[in-house]
Amino acid sequence: MAKIILIVDDSPTMTMSVKSSLQMNGFEVQTASDGLQALIKLKGGLKPDLIITDINMPNMDGLELIQKVKALPSCRFVPILTLTTESDSKKRDEGKRLGATGWLVKPVSGIDLVNVIKQVLPGA
Repeated sequence: MAKIILIVDDSPTMTMSVKSSLQMNGFEVQTASDGLQALIKLKGGLKPDLIITDINMPNMDGLELIQKVKALPSCRFVPILTLTTESDSKKRDEGKRLGATGWLVKPVSGIDLVNVIKQVLPGA
């Protein structure tokens, strides 16, 4: 059964690019345009094997999303990768403190992204 990955990004172009790369590698992909939409999907029963989130988004940013996801009993152990233009070490440290599994700075090739996913997602 395909692993389910939730992509959270306010850029339709970035979402399409990442989604395409992941689908070509056999992953099932769900998307959300910001943290608030992602949280609604998660509370509605979506159970992804991995979440990939941008940091700078409207309505609810990636750091707040990470914090809220880790507070949900059904998602407490779901790995979360950030995929962002944000390279500030303070933000990265805060992300890790809140529960981010990894921090990737855009641009990242599809091959590199899939390799990271295989490291954090057993059986992917």
